[in-house]
Amino acid sequence: MTLLLFSLLRTDVLIWLVAVVLLVGGVMLIYYQRGQQRMLDGELAQLHKVMRHNIEYELVLKAMKLSTWRIDVPTRVISIESDFRSATDNAVFSQNPKVDDVLRLMEEPYASKARKDMDDLMAGRIDELHEQYRIRSRQGGNAYWAEFFATIDKRGLDGKPLTIVGTNMRIDRQKQIEEELIRARNHAEESDRLKSAFLANISHEVRTPLNAIVGFSDVLPMAQSEEERQQLVELIRQNNAHLLRLFDDLVNMSKLEAGGSEAVSKTSFELQPLLDEVVQRYAARAEQKGLVMETKLAERGLMIVTDRDRLREILNQYVDNALKFTQRGTVTIGCTMKESSVQLWVSDTGKGIPKDRCDERLFERFVKVDEFVPGTGIGLSICRSQANKLGGSVGVESIEGKGSRFWVELPRV
Repeated sequence: MTLLLFSLLRTDVLIWLVAVVLLVGGVMLIYYQRGQQRMLDGELAQLHKVMRHNIEYELVLKAMKLSTWRIDVPTRVISIESDFRSATDNAVFSQNPKVDDVLRLMEEPYASKARKDMDDLMAGRIDELHEQYRIRSRQGGNAYWAEFFATIDKRGLDGKPLTIVGTNMRIDRQKQIEEELIRARNHAEESDRLKSAFLANISHEVRTPLNAIVGFSDVLPMAQSEEERQQLVELIRQNNAHLLRLFDDLVNMSKLEAGGSEAVSKTSFELQPLLDEVVQRYAARAEQKGLVMETKLAERGLMIVTDRDRLREILNQYVDNALKFTQRGTVTIGCTMKESSVQLWVSDTGKGIPKDRCDERLFERFVKVDEFVPGTGIGLSICRSQANKLGGSVGVESIEGKGSRFWVELPRV
């Protein structure tokens, strides 16, 4: 009986032990599975993070239009990892080019600078590189601007670089904007300098005819003879005309500074009456200086379609300058017909203009050929502005000591 009870107890304990073992094993299995699931979830999350990072990285490369590469320093071989540059004339290399292959496509003096920079980077003398170079698209091809960024990626036990990573991008547009800004700055500085000189000189330009008008007007009542009186009246008239021309130029300059004036009104008209009108306006002034004024047309009845008033203003400015700088000889207004344009010109036998001054700068505002001759220095700039509004251009041809020929070329229709 006792043995039977003892056997039953041992069996019951054994069952309980087995149950406990199974229970503990089940719990451990559940925790193990949960741990494995958490590890799997973590790995998946990390994988998603890496994938998202790669997508963002690629998006940045595309947005910046970058090319990425890696250099194996011991072999000097470049591995191009990605190239998102949009231009079609980028430099193209064979698979895994050498550093020297890239350097050979760079223009001097950038090639020498790039060679030294790359040697310093690969030798570990510098840690990173950021420079701009000119590089040709191919051997003998067109060159473009490129900006390079590079840094050391891995080093050996001795501290020497083993790999270098970097990027480069096209910056042609950026360089173009920089050049335009530099030109605009230089132009503004030059314009400011010329304006300062103009303002310093304008008081003299205005005061001279005003003093003459006031002085001769005071002397006029005291004239002893009719001849003396006529001489004083003529001097007053000449200074009045000079003062009016001065203020006309100032008004026109104000229009140019404001960026515009009256609208262009093109009509069809005959050239000869216009030239005769200009000659008639300046005939008395030319006669006083002993100059001959004439017109020269290839044929009578030539017609043109343009703004008559603006063209007359250009010719008036040209003739005014010709009379101012010519002491003897002839001032001629002429016309040369071309296939699709007409060129009107004013030539003189004056002192001419030095060869190094016969360029576009002569038509800039406040530029004067001779500082000792009265004038504002804006007449020729007005001519260029008016010609541009008419769709034409202006220019000058001159031989120092023999005379000048100023022209304006306009479309015939």
